[in-house]
Amino acid sequence: MPFVEFTALLALATAMSFTPGPNTTLSTALAANRGLRPAMRFVCAVPVGWTALLLLCAGGVGAVVVAVPALRWGIKAVGIAYLLWLAFKLSGSSRLSEADAARLNVGFWQGAALQFVNIKAWLLALTIVAGWVAGREDSLQRLAVVLPVMVVFAFSSNLTYAAVGALLRQWLAQGQRLLWFNRAMALVLVATAAWMALA
Repeated sequence: MPFVEFTALLALATAMSFTPGPNTTLSTALAANRGLRPAMRFVCAVPVGWTALLLLCAGGVGAVVVAVPALRWGIKAVGIAYLLWLAFKLSGSSRLSEADAARLNVGFWQGAALQFVNIKAWLLALTIVAGWVAGREDSLQRLAVVLPVMVVFAFSSNLTYAAVGALLRQWLAQGQRLLWFNRAMALVLVATAAWMALA
């Protein structure tokens, strides 16, 4: 892969991975509510699910999703419903003990599955396949370059957001701070769901 294309891939990966979205919001909220260690299941699930999504898109499933409007709307509807459900669960947690009692608990498999209803993840996977992999003679070699880059970015961005959440944990435990933090995170999820509905 030429250096210019690789640099463009890094720029796209940085912009898409480190801007707020469902994954980074949940990473922050999980770590703030339950601690860094419990949040790591979700942080590790994101690159696993996203890698599976990218491989499916590279294998042609992405083209089917783009070509069949009912399938695209189905994925979007499930994603919106799941984000709104998570926002509802999150907005009611006002004490760390509530979150520790599994009021807010998104495990590994849920985190991996979330990638398949995350419109931002689909957009990124389709963009990468269309721009860097599909229709190239060296598509397998390009995929072998793209995959590890995206895994590193997916993991590092979610770990960064989770670390911020974990650093805020003790400060948020005082008074009503956690409740307002959780409501703000829930609002981000609702805004993401709204963006998904309009996209």
